[in-house]
Amino acid sequence: MTLRTVPHKKPKKAMVLAAGLGKRMRPITSTMPKPLVEIRGKALIDYGLDALARNGVETVVVNVHYLPDLMRAHLKKRTDMEIVISDEREELLDSGGGIVKALPLLGDEPFYVVNSDTFWIDGYRDNLDLLSELWDGAKMDVSLLISDMRQSTGYDGRGDFVMDAEGRLTRVGERDFSPFIYAGAAILKPEVFAGMAVEKFSLNRVFDTTIEAGRLFGVRLDGVWITVGTPAAIREAEAAFLASAAA
Repeated sequence: MTLRTVPHKKPKKAMVLAAGLGKRMRPITSTMPKPLVEIRGKALIDYGLDALARNGVETVVVNVHYLPDLMRAHLKKRTDMEIVISDEREELLDSGGGIVKALPLLGDEPFYVVNSDTFWIDGYRDNLDLLSELWDGAKMDVSLLISDMRQSTGYDGRGDFVMDAEGRLTRVGERDFSPFIYAGAAILKPEVFAGMAVEKFSLNRVFDTTIEAGRLFGVRLDGVWITVGTPAAIREAEAAFLASAAA
């Protein structure tokens, strides 16, 4: 797949999904929300926020549910962007429903979505820059940052997608294996949520709809992708930083 070399327009708004309960991270998450768990002295959510800030994002919507006051206090420390809270204390809406609730705050233009419990160590290229360079609204409704399993830590599944030469994505078959994993960062058109209610549902519903239309694309991550789902994954993540620094 050939990426464009002409200047590309980057989204100015983003949503960071940070409302999960973090049950697999207990006992650490007994007293703090998962996005505030630290890797090398930095909260997980700040890795994503720093990446968004580097790419010129001006407004970030963050959804909160578990221990929301701690999340609010932490996010008030950011001075490099506007942080807007989407409060899900009354009902946890999952990734898709959380975005639908936040749509009035995100506007009419394509926006980034970033998970708060996964991040990456950039290689030669900034990965959000790669993602926005791929973006072509004429032929895609959603673009995803995709990691190869060999570039990842903390993941033990069978892969998420199959990618063709143009970057178009389809689901891996039930009995098949693919090295390609969704790396927790995307650009989406707000129109893909048209007619959807504010209710609990996964973003996978949107991915599957855009696959059916042939309008889901992906770009390969440059560097190392890190998911932190359990206490043991913290050690793996910190080891990945050491290995990256030594490379």
